[in-house]
Amino acid sequence: MSDTTFARLDVFKTYKLYVGGKFPRSESGRVYEVTDAKGEWLANAPLGTRKDARDAVLAARAAVKGWAGTTAYNRGQVLYRVAEMLQGRREQFAAEVAVSEGIGPKKAAALVDAAIDRWVWYAGWTDKVAQIAGGANPVAGPYFNLSTPEPTGVVGIVAPQAGYGHSLLGLVSVIAPAIATGNTVVVAAAADAPLPALSLGEVLATSDVPGGVVNIISGRTADIAPTLASHQDVNALDLTGAIATDGPGAAPALEAAAADTLKRVVRPELDPFAQDWTNAPGTDRLLSFLETKTVWHPMGI
Repeated sequence: MSDTTFARLDVFKTYKLYVGGKFPRSESGRVYEVTDAKGEWLANAPLGTRKDARDAVLAARAAVKGWAGTTAYNRGQVLYRVAEMLQGRREQFAAEVAVSEGIGPKKAAALVDAAIDRWVWYAGWTDKVAQIAGGANPVAGPYFNLSTPEPTGVVGIVAPQAGYGHSLLGLVSVIAPAIATGNTVVVAAAADAPLPALSLGEVLATSDVPGGVVNIISGRTADIAPTLASHQDVNALDLTGAIATDGPGAAPALEAAAADTLKRVVRPELDPFAQDWTNAPGTDRLLSFLETKTVWHPMGI
């Protein structure tokens, strides 16, 4: 036998979109190279198109009735299961966060732990939101007047593009509260750091999250976000990751497009690079995509 050893070629992973609980390739069939801070090739990510965004919206719309109709307690169990599955892939996510944000392994591992904890945090809130967003209203008459929160519907999300912890912790911080309150989401992943988002899709597929509740698309934000902003089946828009400058994928243009269909809009921070996603999340995002239903009921004699 020969003692000659051959150099082994690394196998670079080609990720896929996560739409409707499945992993389709992009409609265009194209991918783009994802690199680290030094320009080293890490993997291939699908280059999502407007057609992919429309397909994701259809999947999210189809999932609204079932997910909104699930009891708050069961939604909490599902979110906790996501945390469990994410814990099982902690090392992989730590490596992806490290190369996505150009930080050391210890800091990356801490951010993954924080992302796991954030799923648990929002899982605990699912059956408590009604206590802070609803209640009995005093009225001048022999009636009970009760207000209860209901999900808005389909939420389009431009994932965080900057800030400490944006690649995974920031992503979880915008997805988890939206689905905790019964909404479904379509996420435009961070174009420069899509790997944690696409891997999160793999985690969601192996947890108990129904297909279509979360849909993740990678590619150019300028291609994906305008479709979400103008689509009539999208009820609300989270522009956390949108830039404040001019252009088709910038926040002003997206807000203008969303206004045509009267979408509820969450605006981005003035300085997204200064945002620290490790800060306590609070309840603001839980309340961002809720509608209030008020019921009048006559008092019995």
